Amino acid sequence: MEDSKKSAQDFLDLIQKSRRGKFKVYIGMSAGVGKTFRMLQEAHSLLRSGVDVKIGFIETHGRQETHALLDGLPIIPPRKIFYKGKELEEMDLSAIINLRPEIVVIDELAHTNVEGSKNAKRWQDVTDILDAGINVISAVNIQHIESLNDDVKAITGVEVKERIPDSMIAQADEVVNIDLTADELITRLKEGKIYHPSKIEIALKNFFQSEHILQLRELALKEVASQVERKVETEITKVKTGQRERFLACISSNEQTAKNVIRKTARLANYYNSKWYVLYVQTSKESLDKIALDKQRFLINNFKLATELGAEIIKTENDNVVKSILRQAEDRKVTTICIGKPHFSIIKIILSTNVFNELLKKLSSSNIDLVILS
Repeated sequence: MEDSKKSAQDFLDLIQKSRRGKFKVYIGMSAGVGKTFRMLQEAHSLLRSGVDVKIGFIETHGRQETHALLDGLPIIPPRKIFYKGKELEEMDLSAIINLRPEIVVIDELAHTNVEGSKNAKRWQDVTDILDAGINVISAVNIQHIESLNDDVKAITGVEVKERIPDSMIAQADEVVNIDLTADELITRLKEGKIYHPSKIEIALKNFFQSEHILQLRELALKEVASQVERKVETEITKVKTGQRERFLACISSNEQTAKNVIRKTARLANYYNSKWYVLYVQTSKESLDKIALDKQRFLINNFKLATELGAEIIKTENDNVVKSILRQAEDRKVTTICIGKPHFSIIKIILSTNVFNELLKKLSSSNIDLVILS
């Protein structure tokens, strides 16, 4: 009976998946590379081919060349919302779902919606639209991808607040990189094609430095290459050889350390298209009646981050951290354990128990790799 229920559910899941809209994402290294321009060009091409395509939301940022491409395209009017004394425009999610165009073009995937909207983020709106069976073309800059947040901050010195989970990119049916050389992008900036003239000098001294652009360009190229490789593995390669990779990220209650380990493990899991877990071992020193409130908050935020990035959360209670790590790794057939550098607290625990060598020996004999993340 149980087998028949599972079989029926599997078939329903397959049907639901086939009904879901297709998702295409344009990725760029920064503002001004031409993502919106390319989407609008594609919309015109689709319209000429008789496809029911509509503009769900476009942000031209006052760029004349881009704005001119809106002429002749059917636009779904945005919702007008009064917030804190100002009239703001937001994408009309309900109108898009009710009109059911074959394809809808939606810009600024990482946008944060006005308070009171159905969803907090535009990427969540796009998920609803895809679930309704409507195909979506969208765009995002590389700095808005969650697991790359630390890398982008290291390059530019800026922490990007608006981010999308890696799972949004992973579920895309097609990912396209919009590429420009650093010189071409800086020329566009100086010609006033990206920002208002009053902002050009500031941009050149900060985000739009040549070395920053080159590093962001490399991130964008790697991200798209990774997504193409994932698609080849999942859709073209039918025969899988060897054991599938499974990653276990071990975190402590240290906020930034845990974030680093989570994001970097997410990158690894995404690259290998693998299942991954985040493990927190609660010792008696961090029981609910002893752990500091700020550490509790850090843990909750990091569990939320891990969930958004596609991890399964494991929380266990044990004063023997190593034993708990090994048990969880073996139970879940983990191939790689990821931890922070030796000065991080979870390593301190391992070293203080004088069983680090035993851990390495155990992992070696069980063919589980240990990765120490910077």
